[in-house]
Amino acid sequence: MKTAIIGAGIVGLATAHALLDEGHQVTIVDPGHQPGRPCDGNAGWIAHTDIMPLASPKIWRHLPGWLMDPLGPLAIRPSYALAIAPWLLRFLAAARPDRIERGIGAIRALNEQALPAWQRRLDALNLSGHVRERGVLSVWSNAAAFKAAAPMAARQRQFGIAVESLDRKELLSLEPALGERAIAGMFYPTGRHVSDPKALVADLASKAIERGVETVRARATAIAPKGDVIEIALADGGRLTADRVVLAAGAWSKPLAASLGDAIPLDTERGYNLTLPPGTLGLSRPIAYEGEGFVTTPLDIGDRIGGAVEFGGLDAAPNYARVDAILGRLRRYLPHLPETLPDGPRWMGFRPSIPDSLPVIGPARRTDRVTYAFGHAHHGLTQAAATAELVAGLIAGRPLPVDLKPYAATRF
Repeated sequence: MKTAIIGAGIVGLATAHALLDEGHQVTIVDPGHQPGRPCDGNAGWIAHTDIMPLASPKIWRHLPGWLMDPLGPLAIRPSYALAIAPWLLRFLAAARPDRIERGIGAIRALNEQALPAWQRRLDALNLSGHVRERGVLSVWSNAAAFKAAAPMAARQRQFGIAVESLDRKELLSLEPALGERAIAGMFYPTGRHVSDPKALVADLASKAIERGVETVRARATAIAPKGDVIEIALADGGRLTADRVVLAAGAWSKPLAASLGDAIPLDTERGYNLTLPPGTLGLSRPIAYEGEGFVTTPLDIGDRIGGAVEFGGLDAAPNYARVDAILGRLRRYLPHLPETLPDGPRWMGFRPSIPDSLPVIGPARRTDRVTYAFGHAHHGLTQAAATAELVAGLIAGRPLPVDLKPYAATRF
């Protein structure tokens, strides 16, 4: 079939390759050079070991303190407080114990598919050299908080996820640069990261073009069934038709889903980062700093420091003071860092986030000839290849390895 994919991010490109495997004629519709695309500047983790939704007890323990700090790990711009209120009410509802349990099951179902799907995709395209196999590490500065994390680690082990609890001596054997603040950790030996998410996306795009994908540089504004085809309206006044459409436009998907009758509570978690020259931090693997809201990753292009969540919508200018705040918290863990660090690019991106921490994967309400694949929040890179395989299987009518009901647009 002739299939159009709206969105040229990591999910859209992975889906393009999965549909090419099925023999589809694929067109990607994307305006190009979209500022703030997460795939251009994320932390680069394939975080398949994650199981917890954002609305988890861990977050609620920290939330009051975080909200008191306008530059803290989670902040709401005052000008956006009213706009985000409905999203936050749904987020509160998603924190009920029964909802958290369902969320854990649904996140694990996708993440269990994530690494094998990436291995299949990258091997098939001769791009497996992008993957770094050094494991990932979480570190704690508080003994009580580390003890409170033990049940989560036990749950991960029940799911078959390898996790090793580390005391300070064992932690330093892996990362000698960590200062005294890091008192304990958990090591995930099967954790993976990529060389550079932007380079990976560029290579996926190049391979897609080599395989015959057509690209239309335009912004889609609406989707509608028109007889035997699906019509995509473009911002320049043009029209594009296809037998099938996949909506994978990330944080920009909400109005397009609305044009098909689906009111998706999609908003954006604005994340910030800084990339310093390689080796600046003296760390050898990705690290999450528990309770601090940021991570570090030794990408091939440099040491990336970033994270945090800011609710401010798609239009507000970046507040790069948030990067300085992250650096201040990092210095407590890496006291060897010089007072003046080398210059590096600062970046802000839009994570497409839904209150229950689950993406939307499956047919549109109005027609099953449109398939949704957006809203992956912190797991866009992680879940892209698995989502692509599910979308391709759904369009082909095959039995799927994952029940798509938890990700349906109709759940709202």
